[in-house]
Amino acid sequence: MSKQLHKNFTDGQVKSLLEKYSKKEIKLSYILQILRIKRRRFFELLERYRKDPDNFSIQYERKTINRKINPDIEKNIVKELKIEKDLIKNKDIPIKWYNYSYIKDLLEQKYNQKVSLPTIIDRAKRNNFYFLRPKGKAHDKEVITNYPGELIQHDSSHHQFAPYAASKWYLITSLDDYSRLILYAVLVERETTWEHILALEAVLLKYGFPLAYYVDSYSIFRFVQGRDSFWRNHYQLTDEVDPQWKQVLNDCGVKVKYALSPQAKGKIERPYRWIQDRLVRTCYRERISDINQAQLVLNSLIQKYNYQWIHSTTGEIPYIRFQRALKEKKSLFREFRIRPPYKSINDIFCLRVDRMVNPYRKVSINKLELKVPKAPLHDLSACGHAQAERIQLRLAPDRESGLSEVRFWYEDEFLGIQKVKNSEFNLVQF
Repeated sequence: MSKQLHKNFTDGQVKSLLEKYSKKEIKLSYILQILRIKRRRFFELLERYRKDPDNFSIQYERKTINRKINPDIEKNIVKELKIEKDLIKNKDIPIKWYNYSYIKDLLEQKYNQKVSLPTIIDRAKRNNFYFLRPKGKAHDKEVITNYPGELIQHDSSHHQFAPYAASKWYLITSLDDYSRLILYAVLVERETTWEHILALEAVLLKYGFPLAYYVDSYSIFRFVQGRDSFWRNHYQLTDEVDPQWKQVLNDCGVKVKYALSPQAKGKIERPYRWIQDRLVRTCYRERISDINQAQLVLNSLIQKYNYQWIHSTTGEIPYIRFQRALKEKKSLFREFRIRPPYKSINDIFCLRVDRMVNPYRKVSINKLELKVPKAPLHDLSACGHAQAERIQLRLAPDRESGLSEVRFWYEDEFLGIQKVKNSEFNLVQF
């Protein structure tokens, strides 16, 4: 406690007590109780006070030692700080601040040089590579969870992740709210409904069904009717029409919750900033312009984030926090199962299109006619003509084979499968 004396009392307060003790106006036991120090410490202070009452002070004086570091380390610190400055000056790159922790890690990994963070900051100040960050705004809403799988935060970010690339990319990410474990992180050139469905497939097949997903009100996740839209349908307002992405979760029995503001998405934004920051810096230094190479860098960062980085909010490594909860059987993830009447994961993780069957038991999609042998037709006794029935096509595109599996459903009855080239479908809209 004696080392904290300068934090709890002023020089004047201590001098007053020492003066009263010298005049025998207060007992030693009371002073020790007030200052919460030992007798030995008290008499050291008393001796200093009596020697020089006017200049007596209890302020803690830290002795600074200017340690010299290896000239090569000093050179590399300045070299990397200059690169940081170039990134910050480029307005097209989402880097606004120096990241001294990144430089510390970089020195260890790239140059095999260990140096403390205060030393790097000190060199930054000496060489004019330093300025304070403004304080961030507080979140107006936070989602508090107690179990893995209780809530999966899902979002995407659009940035110039690789400064040497010709265009910006999208980073699609899913994060377990309780553990902060990143379950999915993929860079894509175009953000589509299908990319987000693939993210659902990857997470749900590996971890199971969570209780709920947490997203913003982006059109891929939520149908929102514009008040003054020219194409307004007065019978279809917000949440009355489920977009493709939400229909997948409906088939899995997973709820969807919507953030009321961007600030409410703050938890997933923090890992985004950590990953985005280091991804941009690494891609810039390695002159990466290809999205596949950038994905390898991203995978390495996710590995470090999940298995090595201590999260500032939980105080734990995300993977360890996640696994401990699983061992304690506190998870809300449910085993993945295909729910009846569906028969395949391609019935779940797919794009859905409704079409009318013509009298020849064919359906048309983007000028492509497909035969549906078991498609139902209903005869009208009055006129003798067949009435067309509406069936649903569930499309599961595969990039490697270049084929889409089209599965035909009528109500809860499975009608059959066809394979069609992806190029014959206009999947751009998805």
